[in-house]
Amino acid sequence: MSDTFVKSFTSRHVLPRLLATAFLGGLAGCSFLNPQKAAPTSPKVSSPETLYNNGIDALQARRFSVAVSQFETLQQNYPYSGYVANAQLMQGYAYYLENKYPESVQQLNRFISLHPTSTDAAYAYYLRALCFYEQIADVQRDQQGTVESMDALEEVVTRFPQSKYARDAQLKIDLCRDHLAGKEMLVGRYYQTQKNYEAAINRYQRVVQDFQTTNHVAEALERMVEVYLDLGLVEQARKSAVVLGYNYPGSEWYAYAYNKLKRHKLLDDKLPLPGKAAGSSLKLNPPEPGTGVGKNSAPPPPVLSGGQKAAAQPMAIRTAPVAPVKRESVTGQPASNQTGKSGAQARP
Repeated sequence: MSDTFVKSFTSRHVLPRLLATAFLGGLAGCSFLNPQKAAPTSPKVSSPETLYNNGIDALQARRFSVAVSQFETLQQNYPYSGYVANAQLMQGYAYYLENKYPESVQQLNRFISLHPTSTDAAYAYYLRALCFYEQIADVQRDQQGTVESMDALEEVVTRFPQSKYARDAQLKIDLCRDHLAGKEMLVGRYYQTQKNYEAAINRYQRVVQDFQTTNHVAEALERMVEVYLDLGLVEQARKSAVVLGYNYPGSEWYAYAYNKLKRHKLLDDKLPLPGKAAGSSLKLNPPEPGTGVGKNSAPPPPVLSGGQKAAAQPMAIRTAPVAPVKRESVTGQPASNQTGKSGAQARP
């Protein structure tokens, strides 16, 4: 083999490989000498105390999405921190204020399942019930949400009858029942205008039997008088009028029924003269049922109460009197700025 052939082979095959190896070695050397160009590390997560206080500050500034993010980051990175229980409750409250009711219910269910004996459990149940309550639909729409709201509110009353939330829950239960009765009246009046009298009577009877404490009973009885008269059922019409007169003698609905029977010459000794009762709020021509029951905002969670004296009734504001907390107030250690009961039960 000639020298010329050897030199040619080396230049074509060996030298390129040596140059490539030297180039790669140079790159490795640069990386070694410049460690700042290495793969970046993930940023350090703030402490649980900082994350929690950032969430509280965001709530105070009504930046609810930021608050949710801070509380969620705390739970994900510090699952055993003493701040976790408060963060779960605060995240549910932030969702509520943001009108994200399904997300709030999900978060509150999580808090209830993980902390069933918490001193804040009553509030968690109450806030969850309010999430259903705020979603009650107009009486012209399906009322399944009203039923769910009643069930959740009744759970508050049943589980925590002595709590400050039980009274407000009971008031809202009454409003829900009135709302359901209004739905029955709306459907009954529709059937009556369509001359589907049997279906109308069934709706009115349900109001009288199942919703006796609502404001719709007097009208339901008067409508029954109308339907029975249209059907020619004189005795049933008179009996409905007697019940109406006995229970609501000062109601304008009784005056309506009395005048109808008078025109048909069906009055008897059992029917007293109608009279105006003091404080009667019923109208001869009541408007159609409104767009849902009156709603209230939830009070702030107890962990945000700032140690203030509890009011006689739950607060009806959305602006929470929030304040940052120090680690001592969450771990159970004495602290001058302790903000709530839940700190005493938390564990580091």
